[in-house]
Amino acid sequence: MQVRTGKTLTALNTCKLYGAKSILFVTKKKATLSVVADYEHYKNDFKCFVINFEQLHNITDQYYDIVIIDEAHSTGAFAIPSKRTKELKRLCNNLPIIYLSGTPSPESYSQLYHQFWISSFNPFTQKNFYTWAREGFVSITSKYVYNRSIHDYTNANKEAIDKVVGHLFLPYTQQEAGFEQLVDEHIHQVTMSDRTYQVCNRLRIDKLVKGKNGIIEADTEVKLLSKLHQLYSGSVIFDVAHTSKESAVTDDSKVNYIFKTFEGLKIAVFYKFKAERLAIIEGVEKRGLKWTESPEIFQSNENIIFLSQFVSGREGVNLSTADCLVCYNIDFSAVTYFQVRARLQSKDRVEPAKVHWIFAKDGIEERIYKAVCNKKNYTTSYFIEEEKRKPEYHLQLLQSVTNVARNEVQIQVYKKMALNSLKKYPNFNTPQIENYLWCWCNDMQNEITKAGINTQSFLKLLTDAYILDRQRD
Repeated sequence: MQVRTGKTLTALNTCKLYGAKSILFVTKKKATLSVVADYEHYKNDFKCFVINFEQLHNITDQYYDIVIIDEAHSTGAFAIPSKRTKELKRLCNNLPIIYLSGTPSPESYSQLYHQFWISSFNPFTQKNFYTWAREGFVSITSKYVYNRSIHDYTNANKEAIDKVVGHLFLPYTQQEAGFEQLVDEHIHQVTMSDRTYQVCNRLRIDKLVKGKNGIIEADTEVKLLSKLHQLYSGSVIFDVAHTSKESAVTDDSKVNYIFKTFEGLKIAVFYKFKAERLAIIEGVEKRGLKWTESPEIFQSNENIIFLSQFVSGREGVNLSTADCLVCYNIDFSAVTYFQVRARLQSKDRVEPAKVHWIFAKDGIEERIYKAVCNKKNYTTSYFIEEEKRKPEYHLQLLQSVTNVARNEVQIQVYKKMALNSLKKYPNFNTPQIENYLWCWCNDMQNEITKAGINTQSFLKLLTDAYILDRQRD
């Protein structure tokens, strides 16, 4: 089932139909409250114990008769099972399991083996992953890591795997679930400070930069990729710190751009590094705004900003009341990309879920974006090849992309302002609505035109949107 299509309620209702009396629901920490809320519909049918993956070791007795594993793809590490996968195998002994995931095999079909290995009724008969791979389920190749040749098990045989486990999947798309508005993505290119570009170039050449607060080292390609990823978003983790702080905010260009561009909108901001979180919080408090890291508080309040790191907030978090999602940086993982971009989606959403990516102009974020969009993790090998090619940046094209993205945000800002002001007159009929919106657009004509928005087209958009809202109410 695709993300945001109601997997939790589907699983709970399945337990009811199964006749379960006690179930164990394993999920991510940030999703536990959402699961508990959904369980309220079934509290008279069975007992439900909700636990996060990190607490699995605390369960010693088997007091449940069915297990639901949420975000099951997180148990699919190969070629050796992860610690949480081993814990789940212990807890699920001889019990039926419901696996939940919108992306069961996001990077390779090889990720399915250990998910099914958890079950005592594993459809794969091979005793371990290596035997399974050798018996035709994986085309084993070689790859080099740190000049050492190792086996590569990512090229799994999809057709052979589907023959064994295909009947166990319940496919369900967002379109089938009734989603009318899907994800609308925009890329913003932000010019960072001269100092940021200077430090990045020095790292490429000298592999070392010394500053008053610490030393930055990039003596391997892995370190260089990591440091550039940090610096192009305005922060860095020191290899040798000269103060008590191991990291620092080095450039606030992205922070300033976000709060200037998205002013007036309810936004959720995702970041990669902890120092980025500090930079965003400083920008929020400097402007007298409120912020939270609780999805529940964000959903129930209008004038507040939600903050989350990519990995911790990518799964089981509903942010559907946000006007848009702003990604301060981007993660190397394709799983994270597809999970994060779905956080605003819900079946009842009447407008596209807008996701805005904030990239440094001439940085490396857009390279990462191109990889993860194609369901590929951005690896060091990609980075090395791209650095060799020294890609030429088409600055005029990038500026055009940014202008289009900023224009989309401005339309959203002015639309929200107009429709909120109209809420003061709930008894207006259609002609009165059209007249009010015409007057509003006329009063705001200078600002609207300056933002590059066609006034007549915008007036029609406002009228249609307001009438649609009233029909829904």
